[in-house]
Amino acid sequence: MTTQGRSTALEKRQLGNTGLQIAPLVFGCNVFGWTVDETTSFSILDKFIDAGLNAIDTADMYSNWAPGNQGGESETIIGKWFNATPTRREKVVLITKVGAPLGPDRNGLSAKRIITAAEDSLRRLQTDHIDLYLSHYPDDQTPIDETLRAYETLIQQGKVLAIGASNHSPEQLRAALKVAGDTKLPRYDVIQPEYNLYDRACFEEVLRDMVQSEHLGAITYYGLARGFLSGKYRSKDDLHKSVRGSAIEKYLDARGLRILDALATVAQAHRAQLAEVALAWVMTRPGVTAPIASATSLKQLDSLIRATRLILSTDDLDLLEKVSAFN
Repeated sequence: MTTQGRSTALEKRQLGNTGLQIAPLVFGCNVFGWTVDETTSFSILDKFIDAGLNAIDTADMYSNWAPGNQGGESETIIGKWFNATPTRREKVVLITKVGAPLGPDRNGLSAKRIITAAEDSLRRLQTDHIDLYLSHYPDDQTPIDETLRAYETLIQQGKVLAIGASNHSPEQLRAALKVAGDTKLPRYDVIQPEYNLYDRACFEEVLRDMVQSEHLGAITYYGLARGFLSGKYRSKDDLHKSVRGSAIEKYLDARGLRILDALATVAQAHRAQLAEVALAWVMTRPGVTAPIASATSLKQLDSLIRATRLILSTDDLDLLEKVSAFN
């Protein structure tokens, strides 16, 4: 049985045209200050870096949805972790975002908002630069060139190294790339789209061609389809197991259950967990630089680390491709 995918599990990958290199998994820090306390966050980050992984993803809004939070909690914890051992910062590709609504005059992608938000994030993160700064959501009320000029200022000041876009449609991304080309302003060199074994169509039918032709990096989210691909949800009776139950329900169709069965077959062959196989699959996909995944405990982090070392065979990939076909 031949194998396909990564020749070395933790070999760094070039992130588009940014000059940054990241390992094949990005840690999602949205759980910090929400379901993970500061002490556990430090332990998770230590183990993540010790395992040879190097990219962490946060945002100024994380985790404003939790009772008592206002946003910035995740960045604050990361900043304290950096400060505790300053040499950690040089080992990390730091990704954060701007543009989510945080209150009056604290939303969108206006120049004023971006410059102010960047300074706030740098202060919370206790660092002098952000490696990759993402437009978290599109802002149809602000001209694209205004947004890109603000990023240009931050890049010229050395406070941001590269920029990208999250949650942008293919049309919005094309428009931003065109403005950047026409005006010679910095362009989005990284995109952050949803992509997993179930949600394949948008990335594969549209975005992947753009990623490859424009030499963009792609850091994907919801690699486990909001937890569905972990195998915990087999019927509507299981939806109470998560606060995301209503969002997971859409996956409980014949195709979704076929995907779970195939994941179980592959997982058994490798003595792995379903989630590990699902993430390892994303890591093999053309156009994908790395998926984002989170953990709320060291045990869960161990599983993410195993996913980066799992090499799927051609037979494994063929089976997963067949059962998850979307057209």
